[in-house]
This record gives sequence, C-alpha cells and structure tokens, in this order.
Amino acid sequence: MVGVSCALALQQRGITVTLIDRREPGRETSYGNAGVLASSSIVPLNNPSLYARIGDYLGNRHPALNLSWRRAFSRPGWLLRFLWEARPSQAAARIAALQALTASSVERHRALMAEAGVSHRLRETGTLKLWRSEAGHAAARAEHDFLKRHGIASQILDRQGISAVEPSLNPIFPAGLLIPSVGSVDSPGAVTAAYAALFAERGGRIEQAEVAGLARQGARWQARTTQGTFEADLAVVALGPWSGDLLKPLGLDPWLDVERGYHRHLKPAAGTGLSRPVYDVDAAYYMAPMEQGVRITSGVDLSFRDAPDDHRQIDGATASARKAFPLGEVVGETWRGARPTLPDSLPMIGEAPRNPGLWLAFGNQHIGFSTGPITGEMIAAMVCGEKPPIDPTPFRPGRYIR
Repeated sequence: MVGVSCALALQQRGITVTLIDRREPGRETSYGNAGVLASSSIVPLNNPSLYARIGDYLGNRHPALNLSWRRAFSRPGWLLRFLWEARPSQAAARIAALQALTASSVERHRALMAEAGVSHRLRETGTLKLWRSEAGHAAARAEHDFLKRHGIASQILDRQGISAVEPSLNPIFPAGLLIPSVGSVDSPGAVTAAYAALFAERGGRIEQAEVAGLARQGARWQARTTQGTFEADLAVVALGPWSGDLLKPLGLDPWLDVERGYHRHLKPAAGTGLSRPVYDVDAAYYMAPMEQGVRITSGVDLSFRDAPDDHRQIDGATASARKAFPLGEVVGETWRGARPTLPDSLPMIGEAPRNPGLWLAFGNQHIGFSTGPITGEMIAAMVCGEKPPIDPTPFRPGRYIR
C-alpha cells in the first residue's frame, strides 16, 4: 500500500514512475491485515503501559506477543531502544505524530477507491473493541475519555448495547467501545491491487521483479533486478520489512525490525454476520468480515522474519474467536506476513541522509494500510519541493540513520 501510494502521488505530479514489485502489488504485508482504516490508532505500540505488561510479554504469557528469545538476543540493542522509546516523556509527541498521520485515512482512501472504481469495498461502520471481564468497563471508559481529549468520538457499550450493534456475537463481553469514525474494507489486497491498476491505467509502468541491489551512478540511481537494470533520477524505497536489506549495502542502517503476524479465514454460521471489524482486547485478535469469510488475525510473533511458521498464536486466537462468534470451517490456508517497525513506532518518511534522490517510506508497522496514501502524498510533496500535508519532522530518516 505504501509503495503503490507513493507511485500514484508522484505520478499525479507529472513524474514518470516505474513501480518494481517482486510479486503482484498487494500480495505481501498489505494483503494480510484486518482491513481497518485506523483513524483512532494514535497510541504508539511502545507506550508507557508497556512497562506494566513486560513480565507477561517476556514470559510469553499474553496472546498479544510470542517472543523468540533467540531472535531477541540477536539484536539486543534494538529491543532495548524499543523499550527506552516507551518512556512517558515521549508519549505526547508520538501520539500527536500518529494522529496527524492517521486523521485523514478514511477520507483519502474514500477518494482513491472512487477513482479506482472500488468504492463498494469501503465500510464506514466503525470498529468495535470488546473486553471479556467486568474490568473492561473501566478500560472502555478510560479509552473513551482519552479519545475524546483528542477529538475522536466513541460510544461506551454494555452487554445489551454490544448485542444491539452486533447481534451475532455471543454475549460473553460485558463491555465494549464503538468508534464510528474508523473505516474498513472487505479485501485489503484487492484494494491495493485496484490502486496499482489505476496507476497503470494512467500510464505507470509496473515491473514484477526482485531488486537485487541499489546504487548511485553519477547523478542517477540504478536498481539491479532479476528482470534487468533500471535507472532513474530518484528512487523511493518502500519495501516494508525488506527495506533494510536494500539499504544496508549502501551503509544505511534504518534500525528496522519486523513483527510477524498471521491470519485465517473461517466461514460464519448460516444466518450470522458482522457489520464491522471487532477487536477482542483480552484475547488479542481482530475478527473482521472479509470477502473470503471472517478473517481472524493474530497478535505479534517476534521471531526471525523468515523463520518457519509458528501457529500457536493464530490457533489460540481461532479458539477464542469461536467462543465469541458462531464460526464454521476454515477456508483456505493460514497466511503469514511481516510488519516493518522502528523503535519509536513511527514510520520513516523522507530523503535519506547523505544520499540525494534516495527517498525512504517504510516502518508504518500495524497501520501501513491506513497511512499509505498520506505517506505517498508526503513523499511526493517533498520530492517536488511542496509543503507536505503534515509536519514530516517526527518521521525524518535522520533520527536513526546518521
């Protein structure tokens, strides 16, 4: 989503763009998310509350995280920096940066979907967060008050209120929070592919090839790929969790790491359905209505990016989802993807230090599908010397790349 959005935004400014993707656009990280256009996702992953839960996380006692200690010890500096970035003094600035990045997600996607002819895939029915214990009432109230302070409306629901908006859910949740301003789609991969098709229809070139290397050749950038060599005045690296692989041979270490995640589709029981994505807070999974069925997403798997699948989390999430909603048989294969994450939970958007014409757009972690369009607009505006739609300072590459 980020790469396609950058290509579209540059193209709209009259720049000739070649989009290079090793697979068809929309088949990697952007394929597998919960399809949420998360205008309310304004709290960084490593916020101060992380410290209270760290024992459960490090001991693999919480469904939100599966930690491979072998992987953690392979990059202890990154993990320590991630924890250090969660200190309270940083929270307000990070929240402000994320709110600026996410605020226009629905509006921008609505416009792009209309241009791409896929408006039927957009739902503007909000999202629903649910708690399984009575303690959820206080948690829902606290989140409601927090969102209100930041201008985001929400509605606290009790058990009866939850049944009124999602009657097919089993009545196991005493507390919920409906956030109406959040949008969602029924196939993130299809939406990304539609944006890529729009780019191609407008004269953009799409090459399916794997990039083997990137180098500066005089005043131009050269990408070596499995389908030959491509040269251009500027290059945008938007390879998500693979971006570091391309940059490190240039002497650029973006301090990028990867969170793996899984999803699985199940058929809803006859006569049932969901109107919006639902997040089960205590069991740490999303349940989202998709074109293929009900998509169950897992928590974070902090294993090596290319390690074999570990289905413990998605199996646990599936079992929890069956208690919450009448689900039938599994449809298709379990999918695994990887999310690109930087230590401060903010993406890297801007020109690389010491490398004129090399632009970076990655690290959008869990909200890349939501924030792809504004990321593309920021890159295109800065490339063309225009004022970007939001302040790019919090996302500058120089905060990690020296």
